[in-house]
Amino acid sequence: MVWLKALLFTVVVPGTVLGLVPGLLLADGHGRAPSALGLPDVLALLLGFAGASLYAACLRSFVSIGRGTPAPLDPPRELVAAGPYRRVRNPMYVGVLAVVAAEAILFRSVTLAVYGGLLLLAFHLFVILYEEPHLRHRFGESYEQYLAAVPRWLPWRR
Repeated sequence: MVWLKALLFTVVVPGTVLGLVPGLLLADGHGRAPSALGLPDVLALLLGFAGASLYAACLRSFVSIGRGTPAPLDPPRELVAAGPYRRVRNPMYVGVLAVVAAEAILFRSVTLAVYGGLLLLAFHLFVILYEEPHLRHRFGESYEQYLAAVPRWLPWRR
């Protein structure tokens, strides 16, 4: 049942962020599909695949380790600090941003690039204003140790 809820969340939330909104932004002619795949397009596809794979690994960790979903209404019951969460605290957002960056490159869309920047800002504000305080309250000292050991966005330190 948890997997079904996690997949439903994925269809609704990342489906909107990565599919519906970019589709609407591109529908106004703010980008173009490549007529042939060149090196930037292949790199964009690889980046998109890496981002989607990272999201899938995060989802698997949420369900199998945390016994919950990414949805705030059904969060993990256990602190997830394994899998991709060993390296950065917010790998799911990183994966989503990688897909948006790939879409911006693939469709040569400045509008999608700006959208990706706005998403980054929204994710960052959500993390610092809601997620981190909420997780501090929920998991206490174990989350404090996790904060000290794992960087927020990029795996620059051990």
